[in-house]
Amino acid sequence: MPSVALGDLVFDYADDGSRDAPVVLLLHGFPQDHSSWDRLSASLIAAGFRTVRPDQRGYSPGARPTAVQAYRQSVVVADAFDLLDALGIDRAHVVGHDWGGFVAWGMAATRPERLLSLTVLSTPHPAALTRAMLRSSQGLNSWYVGVFQVRGLAERALAPGGRFWREMLRGVPREQEQRYADNARGPGALTPMLNWYRALPLDMARPSIRWRPITVPTLYIWGNDDPALGAAAARGTSRHVAADFAFVELIGTGHWLPEQASDRVLPYLLTHIA
Repeated sequence: MPSVALGDLVFDYADDGSRDAPVVLLLHGFPQDHSSWDRLSASLIAAGFRTVRPDQRGYSPGARPTAVQAYRQSVVVADAFDLLDALGIDRAHVVGHDWGGFVAWGMAATRPERLLSLTVLSTPHPAALTRAMLRSSQGLNSWYVGVFQVRGLAERALAPGGRFWREMLRGVPREQEQRYADNARGPGALTPMLNWYRALPLDMARPSIRWRPITVPTLYIWGNDDPALGAAAARGTSRHVAADFAFVELIGTGHWLPEQASDRVLPYLLTHIA
């Protein structure tokens, strides 16, 4: 697997398909890695696209800073643009899931000229999520975010392969869940992954990105059985997009769309980026 140095950190990534093809940047979430996109990537390559799939900050063994502030949104968004720069890619279709969706929204908000299109799976626009936390049951749905703030307690509660871990990843194929567990058991691996959650209060108290209406053509796909991200935030996301916008609600599907529903996601994605 190739790697690239971005500043003092080294990121692993997969880069597949013709170098002359349009690029789709695929950004994973917690506790995934680039392999969460394997099926979708293969289909995109067959359709004539090139896919770039990094293991993000905290997941690449060479990119695990320990400071919580090293995971603020502006920092993880900069990683994505720095990777495109290092690979000589001027513009890309950006697709993100879970925390990768958080990065994708940030990319579109800060440097829309670098995006050919935006697709987000599961993760609502951050402003819509904040509003829903105050006006719906979303705060209850997000209870685990509070638990993840407590260093040590969270690491014990979320022991890879344990009961809470398996419950959290319900719906993910067993071999994929095992891969993520093995990754999280690596030396010093789980705490940097959780630092994405621990940086969230910093961004809420003093946002590191100024949220403007999204001006990139946007596709947002949400599974209506998602236990973590509810309907209020999902349906409120359209208020924050000032461009062509499509909202797809996948009935009977949960949170893990890349692994669980790639065949349902693919037709919408291909239509959007064609």
